Amino acid sequence: MMMLGPIGFTAPWLLVGLLALPVLWILLRVVPPAPIRRRFPGVALLLGLRDEDHETDCTPWWLLLIRMLAIAALILGFAGPVLNPEVREPGSGPLLIVADGSWADARDWPRRKERITAVLQEAGRNGRAAALTAVTQDARDLGFRSARDVASGLPGFVPAPWEPDAAAYSALAQALPEGAFDTFWLSDGLARDGRETLLQALRGRGNVTVFESPREVFALQPTAYGDGKVTLGVLRAHSGGEATVEVVGLGLDPAGVERELARLEVAFGTGEAAAKAVFDLPAELRNRIARFEILGQRTAGAVALTDDAIRRREVALVEGGAGREGLELLSPGHYLRQALAPTADVIEGTVEDMIRADPDVIILADVAKVAASERLAEWIEKGGLLVRFAGPHMAAADWTASDEPLLPVQLRSGGRSVGGALSWGEPKTLAPFPQGSPFAGLDIPDEVRVSSQVIAEPGPELAARTIAALADGTPLVTRKALGQGSVVMFHVTANAEWSGLPLSGLFVQMLERLAVSTRQSAPGAEDMKGTVWSVERVLDAFGALEDAGDRPGIPGEDLAGARSSARILPGLYASGDRTVAVNAVGPDRALAPATWPEDVTVEGLSDARELPLSGWLLAAGLGLLFADVLAALALSGRLIGGRAGAAAILVAGLLLHAHPSRAEMSDEQLVDAAGNVVLAYVRTGDAEVDRVSEAGLRGLSDVLFYRTAVEPSAPMGVDVETDELSVFTLLYWPVTAAEPTPSPTAYLRLNRYLRSGGMILFDTRDADVAGFGTATPEGRRLQALAAPLDIPPLEPIPSDHVLTRAFYLLQDFPGRHAGPPVWVEAAPPDAELAEGMPFRNLNDGVTPVIIGGNDWASAWAVDDGGWPMLPVGRGLSGERQREIAYRFGVNVVMHVLTGNYKSDQVHVPALLERLGQ
Repeated sequence: MMMLGPIGFTAPWLLVGLLALPVLWILLRVVPPAPIRRRFPGVALLLGLRDEDHETDCTPWWLLLIRMLAIAALILGFAGPVLNPEVREPGSGPLLIVADGSWADARDWPRRKERITAVLQEAGRNGRAAALTAVTQDARDLGFRSARDVASGLPGFVPAPWEPDAAAYSALAQALPEGAFDTFWLSDGLARDGRETLLQALRGRGNVTVFESPREVFALQPTAYGDGKVTLGVLRAHSGGEATVEVVGLGLDPAGVERELARLEVAFGTGEAAAKAVFDLPAELRNRIARFEILGQRTAGAVALTDDAIRRREVALVEGGAGREGLELLSPGHYLRQALAPTADVIEGTVEDMIRADPDVIILADVAKVAASERLAEWIEKGGLLVRFAGPHMAAADWTASDEPLLPVQLRSGGRSVGGALSWGEPKTLAPFPQGSPFAGLDIPDEVRVSSQVIAEPGPELAARTIAALADGTPLVTRKALGQGSVVMFHVTANAEWSGLPLSGLFVQMLERLAVSTRQSAPGAEDMKGTVWSVERVLDAFGALEDAGDRPGIPGEDLAGARSSARILPGLYASGDRTVAVNAVGPDRALAPATWPEDVTVEGLSDARELPLSGWLLAAGLGLLFADVLAALALSGRLIGGRAGAAAILVAGLLLHAHPSRAEMSDEQLVDAAGNVVLAYVRTGDAEVDRVSEAGLRGLSDVLFYRTAVEPSAPMGVDVETDELSVFTLLYWPVTAAEPTPSPTAYLRLNRYLRSGGMILFDTRDADVAGFGTATPEGRRLQALAAPLDIPPLEPIPSDHVLTRAFYLLQDFPGRHAGPPVWVEAAPPDAELAEGMPFRNLNDGVTPVIIGGNDWASAWAVDDGGWPMLPVGRGLSGERQREIAYRFGVNVVMHVLTGNYKSDQVHVPALLERLGQ
């Protein structure tokens, strides 16, 4: 390749043709204009005469200039000009391609794979053997093969969600093949211990070239909770100028749909490599957040999973009576609020409201008869904790004939006073807590005295249910299991009227032992000894949570304070009701840019990328030739009147067709789409594909209008780069092999559309040849287009999915092609068959994507007269296939409009049983 400044030429010998331009100028300028024919009889007198002096008319200079520029543009275009070419010296011998393979590589993994592909293609042309590995992979079987064989395994080459350590670099250095070879190293751009060991080993074998992306690396440290706020450390590798990022908190809303629950802008000052994101959130919102992530950064390092460390228990408090004369210190709930406020979130209201709020604990302070006792009992049986305190109302209630299920023991009416003015006794002290009691080991202050209490009726179960007693053996605190939950009864008041217990520190300690006020903090190393933690969900390198599968459990000793690795993946680990998050970036991690020796070539640090200019120059040359044709016709008098206008319109149309405009959607279109049901398709840039997409959605809209209550407006084409997507019901996205990749801003808009309940129907139109996304250019293009999207795990449509019965009963989903599977969001793992129903109780959300290759738009497409535009199958069977395709389209629209309403039929047996009662 020859270089002329920033431009290189792949066929520089063609530039010799530029030397002929002066000769062409001389030859072209002597071309005479076309003769004009005139009939004049006197011309006959001139026959036989000869003019010895010939004088030619010259072509206008501006026309010659147009011709010279057109020829020069064509010569330059065929010479293969490339702007900012990456000049590479052809090598010889084997080539080793090494990637760090960490989560930091995921930020621009498609570009890295393109670079690896180009390197392997070049190695194949030069007949060089190659090998491909990552520091995060096991390289014990590393060996050189043909570049073609290495390229075939590239689709499965993905980064890991952890970072390599010094031992990994050392292991790869020891596993290097023998002999000399060159190395192409794809660096993730982060400084890391142990890299120098591998670099020295590689430099001893041959030349080392490093590829490093210019994109900044951002990361989030694990969450920390304090003073009612959630704090995260935000890191960046290059502490240069100012920078701003947005950190968002994501979690499930009450309907079980993941949404953005919090957002905060974080600014880095000049020279700062770390900043803080501090979220001050309400307790209910904070407890819903499952992860924080840096907006627009699709890496595991930009995600901070949350666990019990930021969640506080939600305690519901229901009082049975107000303090006398409004005195706060006599309020039944005053001391409970003081004890719970530092470590739990207290909510108050009626029993019915508290059951709907589903707190961790419900406390009833002097509530004798409980409203909605059946619902409260069901809540306890599902794992709830009910704590009751005695008081005047409970002492005055008639318990003689009552078998109260929400009491741990049978109570005696009237209560007991042991230290009042009319009592002969003295206030009682507490007995030491017995072994097996949750209060065992707590010190009892001498000043704690009990003067009144409610008494438990003697019974065979009383001793087993007593977990705290007075010195005379009278039960003070009793407990009973109820299903998966339990009921605890304090036989004294929650204020200081009957005892001094609420005034002591023992009161807070007893609540902590009952897990009422204890915050679910992450367990320490001592707490985790002897436990085994199962892997629930794991992060991939791109920051997406996926099912852990059948991965083995991790001993608590190994998990305590562990950093992510191949054995302990970043993700969520559970043991009982406790949850621990392992993040890709540890709390003590600091990011710094990688540095390389001066004699190591580092490419890719500049934002300038290779830009082929051949197409632009050839198009310019053809355009100038069109202009030359028009000018020559005009000068010769052959282009007059309407012909000139028609030719100009023709040329303008050709130019506009070659460079279609991307007009932004008008306000009128937005208003129409927002107020009506509008089916939209994504414009691909292929005029024929877009025409069929529009015709297909028009045909489907007509079917919806005539067969259902849905009355869609005319379909619209959208540009994901500029148009607002939230107003559309459904996006039909036909995938073409040459479709351009959307910008990061467009992907943000698409992800926001998916999270807000939108649906995208991807159609590769390739009949799913040889399996989804594995053989055709459209399938491979779909994989690249969908990689940055927040797409959940997928599965082929099961036979009981709502799409099979949203409006029509279907089991096949053909378009112009029939047979290939159609993919939707995978069902939740707890989805089970309902009794008496042939289908499972699926989640209430709508699958955000449907993926297939059946070319549905072609089957739906109609012309202006309403007739099918394209054939489907043969004869009656083909028309039947078209009808099923229409029915599938109707089911899709009904599903996106109504959700999984058909799954509510699983409740029919319960409703019928209830009506029968």
